[in-house]
Amino acid sequence: MGSKGVEAAQEQAWHALAGLDPKTVCERAAVAYAAESGGYTCPSLGQDVAVDVARHRLTCESPTGALLLGRLGYFSRISILHYLVHAQSLPVSGRLVAPGDLASGQLYFRGSHILPTDRVAKAYGDSPERFLARGRALGGQAITYGDASVRLFPLPRVPVVVVLWRGDDEFPARASLLFDATCEAHLAADVLWSTAMFSVLMFLV
Repeated sequence: MGSKGVEAAQEQAWHALAGLDPKTVCERAAVAYAAESGGYTCPSLGQDVAVDVARHRLTCESPTGALLLGRLGYFSRISILHYLVHAQSLPVSGRLVAPGDLASGQLYFRGSHILPTDRVAKAYGDSPERFLARGRALGGQAITYGDASVRLFPLPRVPVVVVLWRGDDEFPARASLLFDATCEAHLAADVLWSTAMFSVLMFLV
């Protein structure tokens, strides 16, 4: 989707969000709503993103949030807005799936849409400790896959796991991203791709 297409999709999402009952949105998306400001607070990678429905504006005061909504805004903004509109009140399953194994994974996460996990491996393959430190800075929790791995919440009901394997004399370092199996209940494949993209790129900015 080009930049004009993304802008149009964002505008559609803003209008859809304005027509929804805030209580319903909060229950489905696990976010907060402030009646006095008419806006939501949506956690994303450890940052509180303010969603001003009246002004069609997403903001975050932290430096990390500025990166998320600024340099990576092409991916993050459409993900947050569509999540607020479409999220379902479902518990996380705990079952992990590779992006290519999703029902529509053959359309996304391939070719020009491949995630830049190779860049994560190159940046952190010799230092899992730095990888874990960056994951914690993004609100993540260290878990036990690979040589190092973190569970992140780019969106409250859409966790991802980023896994790193060290390189050695036989194999280069590698990294991968996994979704919870419930992810497709919340977002369409193209928006899941955007969510995965900003989750991976936040390790590289």
